[in-house]
Amino acid sequence: MNAELSHSITSDEARSIAKEAYIYGFPMVDSYRVQYSYFVDSADPEFKAPWNQIRNIGRVFTPEDKTIQTPNSDTPYSMAGLDLRAEPVVLTVPEIDESRYFSVQLIDLYTFNFHYLGSRTTGNGGGSYLIAGPGWQAETPAGITAVIPSATEFVLAAYRTQLFDPADLDNVMNVQAGYTVQPLSDFLGTPAPAPAPTVDFITPLTAEQERTSPAFFDILNFVLQFCPTDPSETDLMARFAPLGIGAGRTFDASSLSPEVTQAVEDGMADAWAAFADLEKTKVNTGEVTAGDVFGTRGFLDNNYLYRMAGAVLGIYGNSKDEALYPAYNVDANGTALDASRTRYTLRFAPGQLPPVNAFWSLTMYELPASLLVANPLNRYLLNSPMLPQLQRDPDGGLTLYIQAESPGTEKESNWLPAPRGPFAMFMRLYWPKAEALDGAWTQPPLEPVQ
Repeated sequence: MNAELSHSITSDEARSIAKEAYIYGFPMVDSYRVQYSYFVDSADPEFKAPWNQIRNIGRVFTPEDKTIQTPNSDTPYSMAGLDLRAEPVVLTVPEIDESRYFSVQLIDLYTFNFHYLGSRTTGNGGGSYLIAGPGWQAETPAGITAVIPSATEFVLAAYRTQLFDPADLDNVMNVQAGYTVQPLSDFLGTPAPAPAPTVDFITPLTAEQERTSPAFFDILNFVLQFCPTDPSETDLMARFAPLGIGAGRTFDASSLSPEVTQAVEDGMADAWAAFADLEKTKVNTGEVTAGDVFGTRGFLDNNYLYRMAGAVLGIYGNSKDEALYPAYNVDANGTALDASRTRYTLRFAPGQLPPVNAFWSLTMYELPASLLVANPLNRYLLNSPMLPQLQRDPDGGLTLYIQAESPGTEKESNWLPAPRGPFAMFMRLYWPKAEALDGAWTQPPLEPVQ
């Protein structure tokens, strides 16, 4: 955007556009930050592998993993960043024992979950799946189980492989060793096509800078060049254009007048105010859940504030058919959670454990970072595979103790350690049953202990 263009827009217009474009773009810019560290910056401690190669992580996440908010710590991950510009990429999964849940979540640059492989969708029998970029059209090659199109030229493939208990880790690693990621020409043993142009990946903003820096829109424009405009967003892109936002456009913050610069920053603050209002009035009250903010483009129906909420509260969350994430942000009285002043219990009545086809877990996160909590037990969650080690109530129910200090040796098996301060918890219901999806089952309240 040049200085001449900046003078043609009023401050009110700039503020309105910046708010709408920020809400639209936050998930994409924050996802770029993560994927740059995973697949581009080999010096980053979070680096996984170059594009079109898989990295198997033979452990669960711990408090030392700080790139992704609210990380899952009960399914070791495998990660692959797919560059589909030159040719499709083939993901092959092995046959996996029917008792072990796994999934491969396919996430485009918009952060939509556009498809899944795994126990729920494709079964545990194995197969080879061709992931095709925009515009790829050809006959299905021999040996391909299915063709899955992506709306964007880069894709994140996030694999989750169930771990039953610590002694099961070698078995998980054996499963992970059977995951392969190959450009189609490698899979077929044919000559590779001409490589796609080298991408000069720009340095992302930090998570803190993303909140306030107008350079946010430079990153958004960069990402949009790999996202052919969806027909449903043609008018949206036209609304963004006067501020220099869009694929192929240049947003030059240094060329803006002081008044327009302030308006852009105010628009970004307006976006965060809209998120805060949604969180307070709908997320914290349970009216809007994780099941509402993750999914396909069709499911979200271009509700960009919901998509932003998903990215802020737990980027790359699963679609609700794959996993539900009942949250605990407040106690039964509606009070924010703080283990420096309160102890809590969570009781499941007899027969009221979370209904799942795979497994469930309850994970602790410190706030405001939304990261796992270091503690003497190195216990970051409680989950259904642990049930044989947990003590039941006399009536067959299950009471969990949520607090900073040990509840005592006799109750420690049921203790989920909390930080000495603000916290939140998320349940995860993998492959939830109908009664969880339709609301017949609801999470029990977190009770403060007087």
